[in-house]
Amino acid sequence: MRLGTDDFENAIKMTRTAKNEIDELRRQIRHHDRKYYVEASPEISDLDYDRLMQRLTSLEEAHPELVTPDSPTQRIGDQPVDSFRSVTHARQMYSIDNTYNRDDFYAWHLRNVTELGVGKVNISYVAEPKIDGIAVSLRYEHGMLVQGATRGNGERGDDITSNVRAIRSIPLAISSVNQSDIPDVIEVRGEIFMPLAEFARINK
Repeated sequence: MRLGTDDFENAIKMTRTAKNEIDELRRQIRHHDRKYYVEASPEISDLDYDRLMQRLTSLEEAHPELVTPDSPTQRIGDQPVDSFRSVTHARQMYSIDNTYNRDDFYAWHLRNVTELGVGKVNISYVAEPKIDGIAVSLRYEHGMLVQGATRGNGERGDDITSNVRAIRSIPLAISSVNQSDIPDVIEVRGEIFMPLAEFARINK
């Protein structure tokens, strides 16, 4: 069987059409993920969301060459994770300690000044209630999530990339109006936790 010129051109047009629809579906799903999982203000029903995801899945199955690592369909892998691989942090991850007096807090500030090599007036702090979860480091390369790791001993941690991909409030890719603003490599560090409302929902 030979592919004629008209058939070839039609195939290209179909692929382009599929890519446009895939891109739009991904944009919509990311928007609704943020509204539901981050802002807690969903705009569509679970049924409508599932329909968007099912359509995206079917298109990607028909066009596997258009599947990308940051697609919403790639959050959860098909294979179970039997064990965690150990990874070395690019820079040490520190733990949180308690303090109940001003002198200890100021000593901590001075250590930051020394470690960062900046003047005292160049550091600003944001304070918030402590969340008791699991410390995590998210590594993005060229805007794409490539690794999630636990703190471990501060120098080395467990590779939990497959797990963090299942957390819908974590973006699989960093987007910006100007893509050149995104660093080649960036690590975002924070805490993974389960809100009490979600814990109650799962138990129910």
